[in-house]
Amino acid sequence: MAGRISRRRFIKKGLAAAGGVVALGTAIDRLGPALYAQTKPPIRIGAQGILSGPYGGYGEFGRQGGLLAVEEINHNGGILGREVEIRFRDEELKPPITVSNLRYFVQDWGADVAIGIDASNDVLAAAEVMPQLDRVLIVHHAATEKLNEIDVYQKHNQYVFRVCVPVYQDGIASALIAKDFHHVKRWATISPDYEYGYTCWKFFRQVLSHFRPDVQYVGEAWCKFNTADFAPYISKVMAQKPEGIFSTQWGGEAVAFVRQAKRFGVFQNIGAMMIGMGAAMDVLEGLGAEYPDGVWASCRYWFRYPETERNKAFVERYHKRWGHYPSYPSEMMYSCVNTAKAAMEKAHSTKTADLIAALQGMELDTPAGKRLFRAEDHQAVYPVPWGQITHDPAYPMPIIANLKVSPTTEYYRWPPFTKLFGV
Repeated sequence: MAGRISRRRFIKKGLAAAGGVVALGTAIDRLGPALYAQTKPPIRIGAQGILSGPYGGYGEFGRQGGLLAVEEINHNGGILGREVEIRFRDEELKPPITVSNLRYFVQDWGADVAIGIDASNDVLAAAEVMPQLDRVLIVHHAATEKLNEIDVYQKHNQYVFRVCVPVYQDGIASALIAKDFHHVKRWATISPDYEYGYTCWKFFRQVLSHFRPDVQYVGEAWCKFNTADFAPYISKVMAQKPEGIFSTQWGGEAVAFVRQAKRFGVFQNIGAMMIGMGAAMDVLEGLGAEYPDGVWASCRYWFRYPETERNKAFVERYHKRWGHYPSYPSEMMYSCVNTAKAAMEKAHSTKTADLIAALQGMELDTPAGKRLFRAEDHQAVYPVPWGQITHDPAYPMPIIANLKVSPTTEYYRWPPFTKLFGV
């Protein structure tokens, strides 16, 4: 089916191996000739994400978005009259590997800018070395609020910017939706046993309690990384008779969790299920017809929102190029490349200090909408919807409908990061 994606299919489609140079010549031949100043060296972008294991789909989706951006840019004459090259490496969910990749990009390959990184612990390690490497890092996925609030705002690390909404989307925006579920007063969580899971649950509870002091939090189940059997966690939580379950499981683990929860009859015995990354394309495609209608889900970009010509054109080009719809890492990596382009063109330079100055406070029109990079913490601000799972025959996978979009002023934490709704 055209909408499906698998690692095998990526390989069969002949994508460059992780760490390999993009075959720009082939792309340019296909898209049409581009005029470059032959004496100018290429602009080099070093990108990384999770390209192996159960979360490898995130890296593959991201790589597709990055490749598309580079192909389009080169077809239209490059950046500052220079051709663009991009290389991808696997961060492997390991901070030392992430840092090693950055050193390779900058010190061995001569990258002008670095982009990507999926995991929060990896990005915190990466942020520490960027001043040493003297390069800008534009983060596409890792969502910990510590990156913008502590590393950039408090420690004044000027080298790191982020295009994706942080955990505010998962924890705070979800609570703004849940406050209206007046039939749900007993909440529990089944979430990952690391910082991302803990932070989102903390934000959710504090914000929801601000609006709904009548709610109770009756159970917590923390799932180790790479959990396959969710039965003990589901049994533990359901024994407390929750009326709502909040989860930040993602990737293949979210697929396994929903399948097993369905077999346990969870969806017939609760009033609401919320999954922060439940609208990611790999989850939608992985579950297909098994995804229960009515589950509340979100992600960091939804391909049907906003309904702008910019977004519609991106989705159409992406679908034509790759044969399926973009997931949120696709748009994020695509926008990372175009953010670097916009900064270089604004600065008329590729020097790091010039790029930092250009990016601070910059507003950029992207498929996800207008992104404003706050000068204080280098966080891009843009709204993303929550919605409910539904099965529309027009699409080869479930989608979200009944979209709810909170204003960014209500669910982003803002410098100087005084408490918002108790958080």
